[in-house]
Amino acid sequence: MNKEELITKLKTIVAPYIQDEKAFKNLSEDTDFVKDLKINSANLVDIILDIEDEFNIRLENEDMEKMLDVKSAMSIVTSKLAD
Repeated sequence: MNKEELITKLKTIVAPYIQDEKAFKNLSEDTDFVKDLKINSANLVDIILDIEDEFNIRLENEDMEKMLDVKSAMSIVTSKLAD
């Protein structure tokens, strides 16, 4: 899966939870889930569960703590898919 495909899947996953439409339209690797998209911590947990389901991976607590922006999410998903 290439970078663009991964970003597209992540956009689909976070779409129901975003609070800032403008930031979502400009989503990039540097987008922060909380600061830019205004996603609260409860919804961040939902996103992590959705990512596990979408990619059929298991995320550990330390992975979840690092998954605060798109770039981190991409890195963790890519790493898990390679295992």
